[in-house]
Amino acid sequence: MNRSVALRGGAVLSMLLGFVPGLLFLVIGFVGGVYVDQRFPEYVPFIGHRSESNVDLSQVQEAVRLIQADQYKRLQQSYQGKYTGIGIYLSFSTGYPVISGTVPGSPAAFAGLKAGDQVVKVGDKDIKGITADQATALIQGPEGTKVTLTILRGTESMTFTITRAQIQVPTVRSATVGNHVLYVRIYSFASNTSTEFSAALKTGLPGASGMVLDLRGDPGGFISAADDVISQFVSTGETFETHGRSGVDRHQVGSQHGAPTVPLIVLVDANSASAAEIVAGSLQVHQRGKLVGTTTFGKGSVQEDFVLSDGSDLHLTVQRWFLPNGQTIDHKGLTPDVTVTLPTPTDAYDVSQPSQGYAKDAQLNAALGLLPGG
Repeated sequence: MNRSVALRGGAVLSMLLGFVPGLLFLVIGFVGGVYVDQRFPEYVPFIGHRSESNVDLSQVQEAVRLIQADQYKRLQQSYQGKYTGIGIYLSFSTGYPVISGTVPGSPAAFAGLKAGDQVVKVGDKDIKGITADQATALIQGPEGTKVTLTILRGTESMTFTITRAQIQVPTVRSATVGNHVLYVRIYSFASNTSTEFSAALKTGLPGASGMVLDLRGDPGGFISAADDVISQFVSTGETFETHGRSGVDRHQVGSQHGAPTVPLIVLVDANSASAAEIVAGSLQVHQRGKLVGTTTFGKGSVQEDFVLSDGSDLHLTVQRWFLPNGQTIDHKGLTPDVTVTLPTPTDAYDVSQPSQGYAKDAQLNAALGLLPGG
């Protein structure tokens, strides 16, 4: 039985459709490890060792059959930055989901879907008040199959029938904003994030007067990626801690310091979770950068995946994580240094469509105002 290390969030109200949440406690075929559970903490209790002479495995076997049918491939692909779908970013509320952006070159982009479009129906199903998980289940599907969306654009109702495709999603995008300020958004902490983030720094930092790291809507990801991002900004010390049955594991800053002194502001919101909270919280504790936005999601449980010989995967909650100062953000979230709300999700700057600008993004503009020359 093999183990590998990862970290993942899940309370995602603004997400890229195709990223699947943690599934109870047993996940089949997931290339996993340790990660932070966010979406279903009530279903994944902290599990210790105990002895049972008679264990009823019928429910486990039922869960295996359900999960094995489809979910494991989606989980594995999500951590590789790819999935099968149409390529839209959605924001969720009590009303209809709103498209906050599209993946460049995706079926959704080619079909003409735009930021600000409300998704009213998927097929014949009205989806007012739908959750991110439910929307993912409806809109995702096998490559080459079609999905029909009813869109409300202003007062006009429109119907789009889109063919699902395999989509490779960058987890990091960057641009220059303001007065030579490097803007970098991390959408999730996947297997390719460390490399993409390092490349964004090397390309964008020369001549930059400051930097904005955007972690809004970021559900989290691998521990290694979180450590690597923190280490780019902090030269020494601890990145974060995990507390478990074997004691305290203190993660230390790595050796790659691409931006140790650049003035930094970090954007966060209620959908910033797990690894995003670790990065934002660690940078705040190290006084490396101020947080701007709204209180983050706040959940500190840690999970571990044990990959079995047949490729199946045992998924357990085993630890809690803490910031370098020993504080937990569980059920509290991170409090920004400067609180700024965004009237609507579509007001956020879309770095994949920089020509649209960021005039309505109050949080980004507040961040720029805190930077020298921003």
